[in-house]
Amino acid sequence: MPQDKNPKINTFVLTLSCLDRAGIVAAVSSDIARMGGNIIESAQHRDAEVNQFFMRIAFETAADAPTLSYGLRDTIAHYDIAHELIDASRKPRIIIMVSKFDHAMLHLLYQIRVGWLNAEVVAVVSNHEDSRRTAETEGIPYHVLKVTKENKVEKEAELYELVETTCADLVVLARYMQVLSDDLSEKLAGKVINIHHSFLPSFKGSKPYHQAFDRGVKLIGATCHYVTADLDEGPIIEQETERVTHAMTAEHYVATGRDIESRVLARGVKLHVENRVMMNGHKTVVFS
Repeated sequence: MPQDKNPKINTFVLTLSCLDRAGIVAAVSSDIARMGGNIIESAQHRDAEVNQFFMRIAFETAADAPTLSYGLRDTIAHYDIAHELIDASRKPRIIIMVSKFDHAMLHLLYQIRVGWLNAEVVAVVSNHEDSRRTAETEGIPYHVLKVTKENKVEKEAELYELVETTCADLVVLARYMQVLSDDLSEKLAGKVINIHHSFLPSFKGSKPYHQAFDRGVKLIGATCHYVTADLDEGPIIEQETERVTHAMTAEHYVATGRDIESRVLARGVKLHVENRVMMNGHKTVVFS
């Protein structure tokens, strides 16, 4: 049978981590080249404190995923490499969770619409009805889960079932004001991203920007991180700060905070779905 003269070229992203040893880059690169792969992006990092090696490689090839996995098997086994191979053509599936403040969600939806963020939103989940019209306009199923102390276990079970049935790759807490239980956080470890202001632990509770205004804070920031059982203390993906002045009102602080939160969350989600974030204990390695 004649071979296809114009085989389909696929783009894959390979991420790997292992104890640092000589020859890892050469071995992996040689495997990819042997299978007809052309490396289009490569980044690596060594954490000298724990002697851990991290690498991300994007490459083009006519080979399929099973062929690539088989071709990498000896190198993976020899260096005891933890790895993930992703087909870059597949759009990651996202569930967005939101409460009443929808600025971060709206920014995500816009960045998806214009193609900057390559993802598909398969559901919007909220504990309020406020964002239903937005979701329906975008053609996204909208689910209201009104969580209380009495029904938290039941509603989180519904949320987990939704993640499973939609085959969601990531849950994004876009200013969702309910705390996920330790049990759900553990079940979805590495698959939930949150955004919050960076005033913690100084200004807790309601109206943190007003508290910051009252104290004359000069920098406003936001932190995007993975969700763990330790509230707002999961591995950090992205952060940003912006200077504020005495001439600004509390409402200006709030507006500045909304803007930063939206940008930082979008960048964090983009880094995650492009497989640019790797866990390193309580920290992350981010190949931006």
